[in-house]
Amino acid sequence: METLKDKILSSYVAFENNMNINSAVHDIRSKALENFEKLGFPTKKLEAWKYTSLNSLLKNDYSLFPDRGRSIELADVKKYFIHDIDTYKVVFIDGKYSSFLSETTHDNFDVCLMSSALTKPKYKAIIENYFNKAAKQDNLTSLNTAFASEGAYIYIPKNIEVQKPIQIINFTTGSEAATMIQPRNLIVVEDNAHVQIIERHQSLTTNEVLSNVVTEVFAARNATIDYYKIQNDELNASLVDNTYIKQETNSEVAVHTFSFGGNITRNNLNFFQNGEHINSILKGITIIEGKQHVDHHTLVHHIEPNCESHQDYKGIFNERSTGVFNGKVVVEKEAQKTNAYQQNNNVLISDKATINAKPQLEIFADDVRCSHGCTIGQLDDDALFYMQQRGISEKQGRGLLMFAFANTVLESVRIPEVKSRITKLIANKLNVNIGFEV
Repeated sequence: METLKDKILSSYVAFENNMNINSAVHDIRSKALENFEKLGFPTKKLEAWKYTSLNSLLKNDYSLFPDRGRSIELADVKKYFIHDIDTYKVVFIDGKYSSFLSETTHDNFDVCLMSSALTKPKYKAIIENYFNKAAKQDNLTSLNTAFASEGAYIYIPKNIEVQKPIQIINFTTGSEAATMIQPRNLIVVEDNAHVQIIERHQSLTTNEVLSNVVTEVFAARNATIDYYKIQNDELNASLVDNTYIKQETNSEVAVHTFSFGGNITRNNLNFFQNGEHINSILKGITIIEGKQHVDHHTLVHHIEPNCESHQDYKGIFNERSTGVFNGKVVVEKEAQKTNAYQQNNNVLISDKATINAKPQLEIFADDVRCSHGCTIGQLDDDALFYMQQRGISEKQGRGLLMFAFANTVLESVRIPEVKSRITKLIANKLNVNIGFEV
């Protein structure tokens, strides 16, 4: 029986022959495929995948290059957009660009397609300088690199502040019994530029979906990037999100990850600081139930002095759901005066829910301020009793306590409409009525 790995390897030649790309990218692809052939899919034998198994997903006979499925009308999917503000939009249906649902631009900066960037000469310099320059050469990143053909390409030149957010949305329609897509995003923000990005992957089908995504982000000197990942997919959809971020002097990059739905979700978030006075912000809220599984795997690599990183992840786990948090901070010998903070707090509201937490600090400098903390507990019975004494039902009281626990992460969200949307999603997940604006 042909395995998924065999199917992928045998399909590569035909795929590559259809791509009109420059020789440098061709060489990168070929080496990536060789790496994937050697490594295969990750297993629980690897320390980094000790608590997350992909075995159940790899049994499906995925279509690797799905045909365009049913047409999608805006009215059918409007609820998945942040639609109450004006935004640029880069939208894909079953891995293919949807011009009807998108709003791109080349006016002073580029919000467009990776397929154009990989094939058109005018983008050659950016591709050669940035494509695959931040991504690790691990199993699934190599697989994505070998087949990278479509996704969002965002290039913001020096001193440009993009006035409205950019939404990247991937829809899958279920045109095949099982679909695998591999979006590849490249985001380059030059000196003193500023951009806000919202990313979402959404299944519109009851068929199986596996998304293996790679995003490379480059923040030059004094650049500011706000990145929001909204994960609230169907139970048949699984996601492996690999995000690699390189920062230069005085830049600030914040990534907020909101994980509320899906089957298996694995977030690999990697920050590499290459300069002084850099700030890296990693925050997340996970609220899952049933047999859902969410794994946050973070890395912040402090290379030079006088930099900061702040990690704050909150998790609420119900029924038989499983959470994983593996946060690693590396402080090199030269990275004196580093201030690194890492916190992971979890609430189990079922005796059968599980959380595996592994905070890690590797510090080779001696003049630093680094801390990490992890808590796993249940709701405060005294607080719940106090609320009941004031006429709040036990059910509503539990919901309000959980909402307050998760809500602290929202304080740093800078787009009011995103904050409002996430607040409503949290309230719905916790089955609580919030009678006020947050």
